[in-house]
This record gives sequence, structure tokens and C-alpha cells, in this order.
Amino acid sequence: MNYILFDGDVRDNLLPFTSTRPVADIRVGILTIREKWEKYLGFTTTTLTQEYLSEKYPMVELENNIMINSCFLPTPELVEVVKDLQENQAVIYKEDIVAFFTKENQEEVDFDAYDIISYPHDVQKIEHKWDIFQKNEYAIQQDFNLLTKDRVSEAIPDSVNVLGKENIFIEPGAELEFVTLNAKHGPIYIGKDSLIMEGALIRGPFALCEAAQVKMGAKIYGATTIGPESRVGGEISNSVIFGYTNKGHDGFLGNSVLGEWCNLGADSNNSNLKNNYAFVKVWNIAQQEYENSSLQFCGLLMGDHSKCGINTMFNTGSVVGVSSSIFGGGFPKTFINNFTWGGVETDDLYDFDKAVKTMEVVMQRRHVELTQVDIEILRHIYTQTNLDRYHLSIK
Repeated sequence: MNYILFDGDVRDNLLPFTSTRPVADIRVGILTIREKWEKYLGFTTTTLTQEYLSEKYPMVELENNIMINSCFLPTPELVEVVKDLQENQAVIYKEDIVAFFTKENQEEVDFDAYDIISYPHDVQKIEHKWDIFQKNEYAIQQDFNLLTKDRVSEAIPDSVNVLGKENIFIEPGAELEFVTLNAKHGPIYIGKDSLIMEGALIRGPFALCEAAQVKMGAKIYGATTIGPESRVGGEISNSVIFGYTNKGHDGFLGNSVLGEWCNLGADSNNSNLKNNYAFVKVWNIAQQEYENSSLQFCGLLMGDHSKCGINTMFNTGSVVGVSSSIFGGGFPKTFINNFTWGGVETDDLYDFDKAVKTMEVVMQRRHVELTQVDIEILRHIYTQTNLDRYHLSIK
């Protein structure tokens, strides 16, 4: 069977993270949504996504296909139902399509003609950008169970202060000495070739992905994920960092999500609670308006390749688009558009060629190439952002 992950209706709600990737490639827990489905299914997947992303994330269609809605986090029980789908069958959760069977020559899908299977158990969805950190505790536990089943952890070094050692799993090549790990309140997963430096204090649920680093004296509260090749320090609470991102210095990051290739300057902080304890409103990029998150705690939501200068102060529920460079005294606006230069006293359009040159330098330091396909994706985002700015200026 051929499995295809599609973005679904939630894609626009998840901007700016879905500006540069399909919904399936959002990281929540230890793994991305795609990696979860592939491990459970035992097959690779392809993607039905936005046209401008399709060269990097192509769809492969065969004679028989099962389309899977990427916003759903898989469970063993759900995966068995999906794998058993036959022609003209679909599985739904409440009123949402989870997955359905299609033929290669099937031009339209008429669900009225389908045999609908209602999934009876609870299942988690990622449908708002704040769900990424809100549901991270659940996702870490599920991924921990999946990745460690029938496996034996590397030994915990004698110098490590540890609580709940049965909930700690260390992959080969990881280094940690003279740190404190408290896994009594949730699992701690330490990925392959990762590094936790001396004096770090970590409270689960926590995931440190492959080749990521925790700096000396860091204080990390669950439920937090540090993605591959990321480097973090200071104080972090209930946050998800996708990968290749630096928050290497002191400063607070809480109830937040950072995309790939971001950098927070030294002593940058975010607020995650309003002074009046009211629910946080968050900018919806597609709808061009604020929406009520129904959360008291919501911090910084930053898209790929964005950066901020030292001592930057982000307000509660701040949204930053793709490839913005934020600096200046005072608080930036609670929405910073893609390719913004400044964000406090000024918010000029960041020159595209200069932005790309910076990306190339940053990525080369980690021995990763910014491909022409990546550049064309970014060019599409830049062009659309420039058009949006023009339309707003003439209103």
C-alpha cells in the first residue's frame, strides 16, 4: 500500500511553521508527525501539500493509495484501522477525515459514496500553532514508548544525579556528566551523539534529539523538546525547538515554538503570561486577525530562519514569520511579518539576497547546504509577503 500525508484544513492555522514545510514535517514530541506515521506503518510516505513546496516534498501516487490527514498524531490502534482500509472506505474522528482509500485514476472523492468508519477512541490533533507545545507532553510520552520498546538504554553515568531512572533512555554516543535528571514526572530521552554539559538541571518530560546540546547550568522544565543539532542554555519551559536553532545564552523561553535555523540573542526573553492573567490572543496569519488561544500561558511562536538581537523582549503570544531579523529597544510588535528588518523602531522589508546570503553562512557552519529548491521556496514566501505589505499600505 502507498501512504500519502496531506495537509488538510489546518495548514493555514499553523503558519508560519507551514510556510516552509508540510504539516507532516512539524516536530512535536521527539519525532516529526511524518516520522511517527512511518515508524508505526513500517513504510515511507510522500506528501500532498502546497504547490510551491511540492518539488521539495513531492507526492508519489500508485495504483492504490491511502491518504492520511497529517494533523492527526498516530497511535497503534489508529494505525491498524488505517492500514486495514479498503477501496471506498474512510475513517473519521468526530467529523474530521483521518484517512481514506483512493485509486490512482480517481479524479474526485465523494465521501457520500464511501463506507465511513467512525474511530471510537480519543486521538490528538495539531490544529493550532500553540498545540505544538500544548500537546508536547502527550507526544513525548508516546514517542518515548515507540522508540524505546524492547530496547536497553545506555548506562547513566555515575556522576549524574537522577530520579526516576526507569523513565530515562540514553542513545549511543550521548555525553552527560555532573547533571541532574528528574524523570519522576515524565520521561527523559537523550538522543544519539547529543551533549548535556555540566550543571544542567532537567525535569521531564524532556527530549533532546540527535546531536543537540544543552549548555552549562541550563534549567529546563517539561514538557520540552530540543530538536536535532540545536543548542540551548538559560531557562526553558514547555517549549518545542524544531532543529538547527540556537538559544545558547541566559534568558527565558516558555510555552513557545521555534522553527529551524533560528537564533535568539543573549539575554532575550519572552513573556508567557499576561499581567491580568487573561487568555492570550495570537495573530492568525491567514485570517489577518487575532484569535483567542483560550490559553493563559503562551509565549513566542517563531518561523524558520528568524533571529533577534541581544536583550530582545517578546510580548505574550508573539508571532514571528520566516527570515526576520529583529532588533531595537523596547518590545517588538506581537506580529512580525516574514522578511522583516527591525521590528521595534522600524519594520523594513529585509532584502531577499542579503537574507539568503546570511542563511548560507549560517547553514554552512553546520555543514548543510541551502539548495536552489530551498531558495525558490523562500522566494515565493518573500514575493507573497511583499504583495501583502503593498496591499496593506494602500488600504
